[in-house]
Amino acid sequence: MTSPHITKGALFEKSGHLDWYAEGMYPPMQLDTEYDAEGNVRKQGVDYYLKPMNCPMHNLIYSARGRSYRELPLRLFEFGTVYRYEKSGVVQGLTRARGFTQDDAHIYCTKDQMGEELDSLLTFVLDLLRDYGLTDFYLELSTRDPIKSIGTDEEWAEATETLRVSAEKQGLELVLDEGGAAFYGPKISVQAKDAIGRTWQMSTIQVDFQLPQRFDLEYQASDGTRQRPIMIHRALFGSIERFFAVLLEHYAGAFPPWLAPVQVVGIPITEEHNEYLAQVAAKLRALGIRVEVDTSDERMQKKIRNAQRSKVPYMLIAGDEDVAAGAVSFRYRDGTQKNSVAIDAAVHEILEAVQTRVQV
Repeated sequence: MTSPHITKGALFEKSGHLDWYAEGMYPPMQLDTEYDAEGNVRKQGVDYYLKPMNCPMHNLIYSARGRSYRELPLRLFEFGTVYRYEKSGVVQGLTRARGFTQDDAHIYCTKDQMGEELDSLLTFVLDLLRDYGLTDFYLELSTRDPIKSIGTDEEWAEATETLRVSAEKQGLELVLDEGGAAFYGPKISVQAKDAIGRTWQMSTIQVDFQLPQRFDLEYQASDGTRQRPIMIHRALFGSIERFFAVLLEHYAGAFPPWLAPVQVVGIPITEEHNEYLAQVAAKLRALGIRVEVDTSDERMQKKIRNAQRSKVPYMLIAGDEDVAAGAVSFRYRDGTQKNSVAIDAAVHEILEAVQTRVQV
């Protein structure tokens, strides 16, 4: 789904963001004011805000019609861009920005379904991070801030305990972050370490009893009664921009072949070899490999340096002997090179590295 970037302040009053999160929001834009001929206000305008979170909009979609227990768990997802007024001293590149995109989902479920949903989410999150090569991480449990929070102690205790149980099932170190939760519920965050030991907050999962109450969300239970759903907030990558920045730092730009934006560069020794490498590139492209051929006027050594500086995993170099033999010189970004490699063998090695997700 896609939700608006700007909406009326009444929505954030209802959600509690203006009461508990206003310092993290951009100032209001007053629109729709009407004036008479003398310039006097005839009709007061309305305050609009850039959204700091997507959850209020998702709640409106849930409440757009009646819901049955048969629909639960109901999962709403969007790549949603949000805007938060971070202080200038903490804004830093892609890792801490004032506007960023989240792979944001909200799951509406019954209390009986909550534990299973959390177990599934945490397992999925950790497997996803491992797929990207981030394997050194721990979990952080953020608990209630007694001043900046809403809801009863009992609700917070139940939500926190459910998160704790799910987190401990993963067998990872669990660190307590006292008072670090959002105003509406406790949070589990995955804290991942990059290649040089820096820690970054990645995925977040929050249990929320409060927003369903504030939006009067209900579903019809199997016995016909009206019940309140539990709301789970989850962002697997967190901020897409920050996740990309962490990967850049973790790999120092030298992505494994499956992840590299350009996986192969063809480097012709002279212009006469352009067409030959274009045919090789077409073969790779047909197999889903991201490949370019450097047909610039630069000398071969400069083309090699450019590819190595860009940290492209593989370079395929071709001259007269290679063309005659139906082969290429197969060069890696670390400078090692194999000469007279048959095209089929080169294609097989590249494809295998991409499919097995190994680093080279």
